[in-house]
Amino acid sequence: MKYTSLLYVKLQQLFLGYSLESASGHLDTEVTGLFFDAKLAKPGSVYFAIVGTKSNGHQFISIAIENGASALVVENVKAVPKEFSGAVFKVKSAREALDDIASKYYHQPSQKLFCIGVTGTNGKTSITYILEHILNSQKKLTGVMGTVNHRVGSYIWDSQMTTPDPVTLQSRLFEFVAQGAFAAAMEVSSHALDQNRADSVHFNTVIFTNLTLDHLDYHQTMDNYFAAKQKLFSNLLWKSQKSPLFAIINVDDKYGRKLKIPEHVITWTYGQTESDFYFKIKKMNFGETIFDLHTATEIKEFKIYVPGVHTVYNVVACIAAALTCGITLQECAEALLDFKGIPGRLQKVDASNSQRVVFVDYAHTPDALLNTLQSIRRIQQENRADGRVICVFGCGGDRDKGKRPQMAKIACELSDFVVITSDNPRLEEPQKIIRDIESGIPAGYQKYKSEVDRERAIAWAIQEAKDEDVVLIAGKGHEDYQIVGEEKKYFSDFTIARKYMEK
Repeated sequence: MKYTSLLYVKLQQLFLGYSLESASGHLDTEVTGLFFDAKLAKPGSVYFAIVGTKSNGHQFISIAIENGASALVVENVKAVPKEFSGAVFKVKSAREALDDIASKYYHQPSQKLFCIGVTGTNGKTSITYILEHILNSQKKLTGVMGTVNHRVGSYIWDSQMTTPDPVTLQSRLFEFVAQGAFAAAMEVSSHALDQNRADSVHFNTVIFTNLTLDHLDYHQTMDNYFAAKQKLFSNLLWKSQKSPLFAIINVDDKYGRKLKIPEHVITWTYGQTESDFYFKIKKMNFGETIFDLHTATEIKEFKIYVPGVHTVYNVVACIAAALTCGITLQECAEALLDFKGIPGRLQKVDASNSQRVVFVDYAHTPDALLNTLQSIRRIQQENRADGRVICVFGCGGDRDKGKRPQMAKIACELSDFVVITSDNPRLEEPQKIIRDIESGIPAGYQKYKSEVDRERAIAWAIQEAKDEDVVLIAGKGHEDYQIVGEEKKYFSDFTIARKYMEK
């Protein structure tokens, strides 16, 4: 669906207040699009020369001009060919300018939506799914942007990254508005916060789930990683023109307790310790979870048909966020009764001819794997189940190597048998990744095997499992691909697991 008639914006309107370096072209021309990839530029478009970690957009200005760009946004005017006759805008940061201009080009769509931003190492996708379900159940149509896809109503778009570039982000919010959405629930990654991709989103409510070891290949240190997350609660909330503003914080996480929240923002805390939304699990098995939620006004029992302590954390965060949208605790409880779960998040692989329990889960960090295995162990203990836990996992190539031995240690401590395999090796040699993982196996531990071929690893684990055993296939979750070298091949843990469950 196109809304070009709504997007009629002239160049001078878009760049009002910006430093115009030169312009022999007409400033009253219509802007046909915004691009930071020179190959995609077209006649009448604006090209932003972004300086990245691996490439410099100024090197591709000539390509953008050849493709018809009529205006350039640059940090270094010397890189602009002298013969260029269009408009040139000099800025301190082309990345920040892109975010600002994209919002203006799409008529500041976040101002027309109730915007909820979710950040943290784990739980972002689950929270957006649960929130979407609760809000939609109350006829508050909600658009979602995240790791799995972007969607609103019957419209679905592919997702290339957790939080998209500013142009995609603002255009998607624009689509949400056009479809009549009340709210937008967004995963906000640390990369996006560091790269100013969401600076022009006016949030109403923001959520912090946790912060654990991940993405240090990019951030280098946990302090830098935390500083990026902090931006959502300080920089972006300060810019938001919404009122009232809410910050919902997991205070069982040490980084949640460190967050600095502006005084004009209403802060609600949640967790299993003393907090504004304090929960206590009463019953949990692989089919259902029942917990009491203590708030300032009442104690309410909730039932969900999804297992896991970490799932309850995510549900409680969603309940708090739903209240900021005007939904009651009772309405939340009713909506959650028919919530069926999240793709690739402790997703059960059913088979009519087996008592084995097989889960596919996205756990790809030490903390996520720890939480998932602890939940499985807790359910087994509370239900006096005697089955074993068999854990299949790997670690991604060209990513934070420090977590590899940590995940091995966790898997060995909480599983009865561990199968180490490949998980998007990318440009790294798979066997080297496995050796890095194996370095974390406790001395003398022998209940493990290594199998580079992920399908064979999954097949072995399922065939080895007996009735009442639990097989956890961790790392890829909803992903339906395996990246080997630079090739992206179709691969689904869920599909492979079901194939061998039915044999």
